[in-house]
Amino acid sequence: MLEYKHMLVGLDLSSESREVAQKALAMKHAFKAKASIVHVVEPLSIAYGGDVPMDISNIQDQIHETAAKHLREFSEYLGIEKSDQHLIFGRPESEIHALASTIGADLIIVGSHGRHGLALLLGSTANGVLQGAPCDVLAIRVGKKE
Repeated sequence: MLEYKHMLVGLDLSSESREVAQKALAMKHAFKAKASIVHVVEPLSIAYGGDVPMDISNIQDQIHETAAKHLREFSEYLGIEKSDQHLIFGRPESEIHALASTIGADLIIVGSHGRHGLALLLGSTANGVLQGAPCDVLAIRVGKKE
C-alpha cells in the first residue's frame, strides 16, 4: 500500500477549513506522516482585477496579520511545527505547487466545495491545485453536503 510521508495541507482559513484540518489530522496519524500547512493570501490587486484606485497597503497588512493568527491556530490543532507553517502571497494554485515541490510533499490536501455547472467550468482553487500538481492531491469536500 502506498504510504504518504509528507503532506501539505492547503487551507483558506475559513470556518470550513476545520473539516479539512480534521481529515488531514486523521491521515497524518494513520500514515505517521509529516505535515506542513500553507495559506496563500492573494494580493487584493489580483483578487479584485488589477488597478485599485486607492492605497490598500494597510488593508493588505491587516489581512496578513489575521491570516497569520488563524494559521497559527490551525497549526496548533494539527501539531505542525513553526518551521512547517507557510504564509505566502500570490496565486494559490501556483504557490501551492511551488511549495509542494520545494518541501518534497507527496500529497497535497485541500478543501473543495464540490460546485457544479458554471462554477465548475470557471474553476476553483482545488481544481487549480489539481491541474499540474507535482504529487497526489486529495480534495476534501466541505460545506453543504447533498
